[in-house]
Amino acid sequence: MAPTTPRLVVPIDLKKKPSEQKVPLHNRWHPDIPAVVDVTEGEVFRVEMVDCNGGAVGDNDSALDIKATNLFIGHFLSGPIRVLDKKGVPAKPGDLLAVEICNLGPLPGSEWGYTASLDREHGGGFLTDHFPAATKAIWYFEGIYAHSPQIPGVRFPGISHPGVIGTAPSMELLNIWNERERELQENGHKSMTLIEVLHQRPFASLPTPEGCLLGKIEDGTPEWEKIAKEAARTVPGRENGGNCDIKNLSTGSKIYLPVFVDGANLSTGDMHFSQGDGEVSFCGAIEMDGFLELKCEIIRGGMHEYLTPMGPTPLHVNPIFEIGPIEPRFSEWLVFEGVSVDESGKQHYLDASVAFKRAVLNAINYISKFGYSREQVYLLLSACPCEGRISGIVDSPNACATLAIPTAIFDQDIRPKPGKVPVGPRVMRKPDVMKCTYDGNLPITKNLSARA
Repeated sequence: MAPTTPRLVVPIDLKKKPSEQKVPLHNRWHPDIPAVVDVTEGEVFRVEMVDCNGGAVGDNDSALDIKATNLFIGHFLSGPIRVLDKKGVPAKPGDLLAVEICNLGPLPGSEWGYTASLDREHGGGFLTDHFPAATKAIWYFEGIYAHSPQIPGVRFPGISHPGVIGTAPSMELLNIWNERERELQENGHKSMTLIEVLHQRPFASLPTPEGCLLGKIEDGTPEWEKIAKEAARTVPGRENGGNCDIKNLSTGSKIYLPVFVDGANLSTGDMHFSQGDGEVSFCGAIEMDGFLELKCEIIRGGMHEYLTPMGPTPLHVNPIFEIGPIEPRFSEWLVFEGVSVDESGKQHYLDASVAFKRAVLNAINYISKFGYSREQVYLLLSACPCEGRISGIVDSPNACATLAIPTAIFDQDIRPKPGKVPVGPRVMRKPDVMKCTYDGNLPITKNLSARA
């Protein structure tokens, strides 16, 4: 028999806010957020999702909606979804949940997305000391391709994927998260050697009832008040998977997630049409409303069998990801290198973050020679399918990171040639990304050798 049409288990009405959806959404991790639906292993089911900002960012000609956005509130997730075996027995703590992505894409009627950098006062991004103002570019989809009126001369196929997919933590694991992240937030300024180099803040996003959405749990009840004070925000990836932002988790991928609570309580969201490795502008993929069609398998006892704890408890494990067979084919790349020497010329010891920052700045300054603003290139490198690598991590004192950009995404040849960089109407770009003013007082880093 032919397979049945995937069952829609979480529908989305794009005319309604996240808090108004028929099947309630959530934006926190907590073991007591109840499942909204049951699925059976082997069943193909469909989950629809709002974009990471829950529809607060519009297809318009202004970045003011980005300037007002605070992504640290959390992603709006669809789920939790309780997974049962064919006998009706739920997944158990210690199992491994294999989640296969059978199909995915933008929601019909919402074939567009956006890339943005946040205002520095709201956390900024990887290069917020260079780009402190809120910016935004709109992308339109034509099948598998994306193009933007704000970044002309560029077109590329996307590798669509969920930025967030994970299982619910147990209470023990949730307490581990909150304790270690609170320690970082309280003492990070005393111990972090990168404070003068990486400027994205805060150090961690601790639990807070502000902006909290807890699915079926009614706002204002004693249960809601208790959970809202404990529930982890969705900003970082953790032992449960979560916000890993792995761009190759597309059609045909399989994700092996540890199970910490009965039923696994799978949740997903933050759909991306495309993303570059690192998602460097923070709101940096092409964010979109989307859907996943999934199939689950429960591997009994698989957490102990296949995952090795990398910490002091059996809960300190990390998921395994199996990349799918579908991705764009590029044969020519321009690769930009960075080493662990910061913009002031200070040497850092085998620091891959500093090296990657230098590689990204290297790429931005180079591509801007061809008629693009540096803001255009910053957003482009967040959204296009570029490849980031830690190329060397042993040759002290310099870590070496690289960023490879497929040259075919441009309508001009951006490789170095004899003579000067070509200029003229074909390469000079009149449009620019939408941009707000930066009204804060935090210091800005300037690379004196960069192109003005």
